[in-house]
Amino acid sequence: MISVAPATIDDIPVLCSLLLVLFNQEAEFSADKNLQSQGLEMIISEPSMGVILVAKDTRGEICGMINLLYTVSTFLGSKVCTLEDMVVFPDVRGNGVGSILIKSAVEKAKSEGCKRITLLTDQDNQRAISFYEQHGFSKSTMMPMRRLL
Repeated sequence: MISVAPATIDDIPVLCSLLLVLFNQEAEFSADKNLQSQGLEMIISEPSMGVILVAKDTRGEICGMINLLYTVSTFLGSKVCTLEDMVVFPDVRGNGVGSILIKSAVEKAKSEGCKRITLLTDQDNQRAISFYEQHGFSKSTMMPMRRLL
């Protein structure tokens, strides 16, 4: 049985390992443990910023994570969130952990008063796109753009 709970500061080393897995499969990112630790600590330490949820197996070991970052939509006139990172260790994929995480994140977003969840995934990652579509997400006509500062 998989349980889901908010991450703690003590979870950061395992979360960094999960982010290494994620960033190794994404074309646009590369891992930097110090930067990832810093970002994770910012989120965990400031609940108004967002939440990191972790999936734990029957032994209590973290096997996956998902995080939500909060902002406000002037269009919706309400709080919304971005699903920033979702990853499950490869050796437990296909066992429903991702589905449990996404459902938990949607419930958390609703309980926080969020009216929308937005996420980014690689355009060529058909497996991820199909997964998110199965969980009620749809493609947007909006195109993401970035500027590093």
